[in-house]
Amino acid sequence: MSDVESMWRTLAPLGHTSSGYRRRPYDAAETEMRAWFVEEAQARGLVVEGDGLGNLVAWWGPDDAPAVLTGSHLDSVPDGGAFDGPLGVVSALGAVDLLRERGVAPVKRLGVSVFAEEEGSRFGIACLGSRLVTGSLTWERARELRDAEGRALPDVLAASGLDGVPMGLDGVEAFVELHVEQGRGLVDLDAPVGMAACIWPHGRWRFDFTGEPNHAGTTRMEDRADPMLTYAVTALSAAKQARLTGQRATFGRVAVEPNSTNGIPSRVTAWLDARCATDAELERLVAVISEQAAARAERDGTWVMVTAESVSPSVDFPADLAARLGPGLPVLPTQAGHDAGVLAAAGIPTAMMFVRNPTGVSHSPEEHAEMADCLAGVDALADALERLVAPGEGDDA
Repeated sequence: MSDVESMWRTLAPLGHTSSGYRRRPYDAAETEMRAWFVEEAQARGLVVEGDGLGNLVAWWGPDDAPAVLTGSHLDSVPDGGAFDGPLGVVSALGAVDLLRERGVAPVKRLGVSVFAEEEGSRFGIACLGSRLVTGSLTWERARELRDAEGRALPDVLAASGLDGVPMGLDGVEAFVELHVEQGRGLVDLDAPVGMAACIWPHGRWRFDFTGEPNHAGTTRMEDRADPMLTYAVTALSAAKQARLTGQRATFGRVAVEPNSTNGIPSRVTAWLDARCATDAELERLVAVISEQAAARAERDGTWVMVTAESVSPSVDFPADLAARLGPGLPVLPTQAGHDAGVLAAAGIPTAMMFVRNPTGVSHSPEEHAEMADCLAGVDALADALERLVAPGEGDDA
C-alpha cells in the first residue's frame, strides 16, 4: 500500500456520518484533521508553522530561499464528500515523498499549506483563511462574523487557542493547488488530470424577506403579507433566469421566523449563490433576480432587502504557467471557488490541477475519485513542483 492510500485510510473515518462528511471549521473533526496533518508533516521532517486563524504550512527546503506553496483545505460543507480539499493536502504530502524518492534537492522552499474555513460553511465567507492572509478581507470585518449559533469568530478562535493573527505570504513566488474536479469535464475528455483555465466569478447574497406574522387558519389568503411566498417565487425566478442565460443561481440555505407550522412567517432569510461566466453577467443576473424579488414583494405586500455578503471576481490563471507545469494536460474552466483564486487575485502566480471525478458530483457523499487517478494526480503535481523548486535546464528558476 502506498503512503497516499495509507493517508486516505486514516482520514476516511474523521468527520464521517451516515449522511456524509461534517468537518466544520474549529469543531472536533476538523481539529483532528489538522492534528493529523501536523503529525504527517513532522513524520517527514517538515517544519510546521501555524497562525492565529488555524492556517498551517509545512516547509521543506532552504530557509532563506523564495517559497512555492501547494496544498488545499481540510474543512467540508455539511454532509459533503471525502475528496473536496483533503485530496489536495494528501496529494501535496505524497508529492513531497515522490520528489524525495527522485532525489530532488529543492533550491526553493516548498510549503504544503492547509487553509482554514475554505468552504465558508461556518462563517458564511468562502476562503476565509486565505482571504485574511492575503488581506482581501480585513480583520475589522471578519471579527464581526458569527456562526449559526451566534458565536463570534474571535470567540471561536479563542476557544481553539487562536488569536486571529494571520501569517504572511512574503517571499511566496507561486501557488499550485490540486483539487478533485467538481464536474464532468475530465470524464468527457477521458483524462485523469487536467489544469484550470479560470474560475468563474461568484458570490453569496442574503435576501431578507419580511412580512406580517399571523394565524395560518384564520387569516384569509387575500389578507396575507406572507414573506414565504415572496421567497418561493424569487427562488423559481432565479432558477429560470440562470437557465435562460446558461449561468448558475441557487438558494441553498433558508431560515424562517418564527418557524411555526400553524403560523404565517414574519421573516424568511435566504442565501443566493450565483456564478456566471463573466463579471458583467454575474452583476446582471443578480440585478435581475433582485428586481424580480422587489416586484414580487410589492405585489405580496411584503418587503425585501438584498445584501452582498461575499463576491469574488473572475480569475484567469496564467496560461503560460499552466502550460509549463502541466504540459499536454487538458485545460478547462471551473465554476467552483478555491483558495487558488484568492491567492491569484492577490498577485501570486497560481496554477490549479484537477483530478477526474467519475460521478461529476461534489459537495455530496457521492463525490469520488479512483485511486489510480489520485496517484496520477500526485505524479503530475510532483512534476509541476519539481519545475518550480528545482528547475533544470529550460525551466525558469
